[in-house]
Amino acid sequence: MKIGNFKTVVAALLATTVYTAIPAGAHAADLFSEPTASDPWAGTTWLIRGRVIGMIPDENDGRLGGAPAGLRVDDAVMPELDFSYFFTDNIAVELILAATKHDVSLAGTGKITELWVLPPTLTLQYHHPMGAFKPYFGFGVNCTTILSSDATAAIGGVDSWEDAFGFALQFGADYALDDHWSINVDVKKIWLNLDASVTAGGVSASVDLDPWVVGAGVGYRF
Repeated sequence: MKIGNFKTVVAALLATTVYTAIPAGAHAADLFSEPTASDPWAGTTWLIRGRVIGMIPDENDGRLGGAPAGLRVDDAVMPELDFSYFFTDNIAVELILAATKHDVSLAGTGKITELWVLPPTLTLQYHHPMGAFKPYFGFGVNCTTILSSDATAAIGGVDSWEDAFGFALQFGADYALDDHWSINVDVKKIWLNLDASVTAGGVSASVDLDPWVVGAGVGYRF
């Protein structure tokens, strides 16, 4: 899907979030509870987290020149930053930002390229506070941009990696340490396909990346 269509989907997701979260005629103060001893986070709107994430591709159906090929993308561990905005105590949107580096290899040939990718993901979430323990789930969209690729000579080089669009599911939980600080664990599944052209012969390469993204870190809510 083209990036222009991605922007349309993001706008539609945000519009749906606002429409769902804010009843007609409601005032901002009506959308949040007052902080209590059991839920000191009630009534706050921003949550910023820093995580360490592992991006674990679950690749399949790798193809080269239209024929099945053993394309593989290695795992990556990187820092990640995300921002959540709460429309109510329970409804939020989260934007996840990170850059990851991956080696792409071909069975019987070895490494064919090294990729730096930027895979921002926007999710609409439902949070269910249970005292200090605050589980959530979400769904959203991902747009992966190839920042750079370092081709090898194994198959004549790879260039023209295309930006990719995919959908995401998310499950996680925060545990409040005090009125502001928390610890977090988070798991996402992203359905994502990467396409490229190969310099030698002008053939195409394609792999369904479909990564799991597993993270843990700390958060600050205000």
